[in-house]
Amino acid sequence: MQFKHPEILYFLFLLVIPILVHLFQLRRFKKEYFTNVRFLKELSIQTRKSSKLKKWLLLATRLLILAAVIFAFAQPFFAAKDNKSSANEMYIVLDNSFSMQAKGQKGELLKRAVQELLENTPEHQNFSLITNSETFWNTDIKSIQKELQNLKYSASPFLLESAMAKIKSRKSPFNKDVVVITDAIGLEPKHLKSVDSTFNTYFITPKAEQKNNVSIDSVFIHQTLEDFYEIGVKLSAYGEKTNDLPIALYNQNKLIAKTLTKFEGKIKTINFTIPKKDFHGYVTISDNGLTYDNILYFSISKPEKINAISIGAPEKSDFLSRIYTSEEFNYNNSALASLDYNSLDKQHAIVLNELPEIPQALQTTLKSFVQKGGNLIVIPSAENPVSNINSFLSNFGKIQFGSIQNNEKLVTEISFQHPLFRSVFEKKIDNFQYPNTKTSFAINSSNASILGYEDHSIFLTSLQNQLSSVYVFSAPINKTNSNFQNSPLIVPTFYNMAQNSQKTGVVALTIGNNQPFLVDAKLSKDEIVNIKNPTEKFIPVQQLLNTKVKLTFNDYPEQAGNYGIFKQDQFLKNISFNYNRTEGNLALADDNILNDYKVIDSIETVFNTFQTDRTNNEIWKWFVILTLLFLVTEVFIQKFVK
Repeated sequence: MQFKHPEILYFLFLLVIPILVHLFQLRRFKKEYFTNVRFLKELSIQTRKSSKLKKWLLLATRLLILAAVIFAFAQPFFAAKDNKSSANEMYIVLDNSFSMQAKGQKGELLKRAVQELLENTPEHQNFSLITNSETFWNTDIKSIQKELQNLKYSASPFLLESAMAKIKSRKSPFNKDVVVITDAIGLEPKHLKSVDSTFNTYFITPKAEQKNNVSIDSVFIHQTLEDFYEIGVKLSAYGEKTNDLPIALYNQNKLIAKTLTKFEGKIKTINFTIPKKDFHGYVTISDNGLTYDNILYFSISKPEKINAISIGAPEKSDFLSRIYTSEEFNYNNSALASLDYNSLDKQHAIVLNELPEIPQALQTTLKSFVQKGGNLIVIPSAENPVSNINSFLSNFGKIQFGSIQNNEKLVTEISFQHPLFRSVFEKKIDNFQYPNTKTSFAINSSNASILGYEDHSIFLTSLQNQLSSVYVFSAPINKTNSNFQNSPLIVPTFYNMAQNSQKTGVVALTIGNNQPFLVDAKLSKDEIVNIKNPTEKFIPVQQLLNTKVKLTFNDYPEQAGNYGIFKQDQFLKNISFNYNRTEGNLALADDNILNDYKVIDSIETVFNTFQTDRTNNEIWKWFVILTLLFLVTEVFIQKFVK
């Protein structure tokens, strides 16, 4: 037994006082003489014995009363089993990612977790709450009740490392209790390394009852026709066999098409044909799984003419004029000597066609051109010094030309999944009429080839950045050196290399990916663009690039949907945002990953454990009760003992 105030026990010396009072209270009996002494003597002895007994009983009772009072004020207790952890700081990590939309035995996992927190967290308990999207430091359950009830699902996936880093940043002399509530979707052993071994960490892993789910992964232009787009909608199915699934396509909230689809495998692509005009809508499905990935917003802009220029000898560029036709392109050719450098900034695609040398001024201009979102196509010349072209290409990535090789090679390898050819071939072709080259440069690059030779070396590769691409051939393609201009590959290759996906492709950005976006706009020094729809408005990070503005969105917007880009109130362009699809597979949760950690069934169990193991068993109340009992005993002694 221990005491909170052991110094009060010094008052036990006061027990001497009632002892002294009783010992020195020497009451003398006065003798009276009567005629019949025999009977009076017997009565006198009996009375004397009763008085002594009563005196000693009262002494014992009063000593016990005083001792019980002193012990009560000293507040005795039995120490808790885990008394050292009673001062721990508490942190609750709550996963509010979209996978927590799944339904468990008592409803949606997140809503049930919030309800348990509200019902079982003691009102006096101080803690910090960390979610994917918000953090509440040093609070209590009543202070954040409203915020918890209104907690929304977050577009950010659950990152255990991030939550643990926030907790570690809170320097304190006390240890930490950490309760992590997550369904463990996407949780891997490497993520658990962030858990500090000194923390007292508990995991609560609510489980989904059924793990079937269908997700809309992407929308892309499958084929471009004269007046129509054929778009493809890619779906993924997780779990057991999926029944017929309704899928609908909307433009400006107007139903365009609707159909039923059946899954033969885990992936399904549905094609729709839409007019070749501005499209600002979404595709949606209805399933019994998660709801956040049942809709995908996208925008397609009406095709604009693409500005393209080839720099090189006119006679070597005739084939480009037959590809870049006036219906879709504003195409020009210029010899290097007569090139207007100021016109390059207005182009969307530039072809360097077998220049004997690339001047330093042109290198600097083209580097800026690519950084601003322009596509560059480099066709080398056999006369171009390797050092010159390598110096130029080093501005865009890790690629180096080697010595020229004077042996004939066949171009036999096609990367059918590369964006250049994804919508060109309906199936892989084995009996293709392959083009050849007579001389070519060896290329050393970590980038995969788009077109390759029969010896697996590179004929065409690309260097990608977030806004544009640099396409590099390893050989001249003039008719003297190659028959590539006569190959069926020539048209789709050069046509698609000149295309700007933000002008003619599907715009469906992912929230949180920080993918830059270019919009044509001339802004004055103090002007900005903003992005809005009827429910949300925000100002992105923006950088002026002459006639364009580079936008970066960070973690905005908060809600997926179709938005418009505006210069003040002037509409510039449609844009669409979607949530990341990383949470769709509910079967990714590994039940064994937390075997080495404390896994409990509910938040109620956590607080019950803390209450049992960390709360001292205080017994001062029992001494108060004993005091009252001894007082009652004294009253009875005074009244009934003669």
